[in-house]
Amino acid sequence: MSEQRVYGFHAIEAILQHEPERILDVWVLNGRGDKRLDAISEILSKHGISQQKVKREKLDELADSNRHQGIVANCRMAPPRNENFLNQLLDTIDVPPFLLILDGVTDPHNLGACLRTADAAGVHAVIAPKDNAATLNATVRKVSSGAAETTPFIAVTNLARCLRNLKERGVWLIGAAGEVDTSVYQQDLTGSLAIVMGAEGKGLRRLTRETCDHLITIPMPGNVESLNVSVATGVCLYEALRQRTG
Repeated sequence: MSEQRVYGFHAIEAILQHEPERILDVWVLNGRGDKRLDAISEILSKHGISQQKVKREKLDELADSNRHQGIVANCRMAPPRNENFLNQLLDTIDVPPFLLILDGVTDPHNLGACLRTADAAGVHAVIAPKDNAATLNATVRKVSSGAAETTPFIAVTNLARCLRNLKERGVWLIGAAGEVDTSVYQQDLTGSLAIVMGAEGKGLRRLTRETCDHLITIPMPGNVESLNVSVATGVCLYEALRQRTG
């Protein structure tokens, strides 16, 4: 199985909590003396995971980033989740499914932010196309603050087919589009639901748009014409959460 560098407190803590066996090696900043880093180091030692103290320049090189918070881990990549995993998930949950579908989001920062919000809102899974979209790389894991390890991310080979299968299972597809009249606050977002968000700048692809049961928009009485996809996702997910728990 291939390996991947993961960095940042939240991402590594999440792996330690759920799948510590995936962590192979860890590098920590020499002389940092941080309580949180010391706590992680203690847990790593209990699991018998080797740790090397290195200079900041080495961590920057290992993470290919300077936003590692003083810790980088080399991990076995988790097995990819696909349509089969999604079907098994839908067969086992005993509440109406609450899903997020990202139609070609390519920025890893946006994907990480969407995963973080999805986890916070209680989404059962995030679905995206396998090709021409961001994947679970180190940046996504860092930005998601651990949500990449707790919220299933399912990459599908054919998004249109996946959408049709969800509809056959009774899941309503609600797509976000800027030019429609129905507000997110007017739409019923209870029951079996998938919120479908488009890519940065492009929105929903034509086939995705046509497959949705309803299209909604986020009211914007100000001067800006659009929201960042992760911000728009948060608005839609939390309105759905409000309706589903109210």
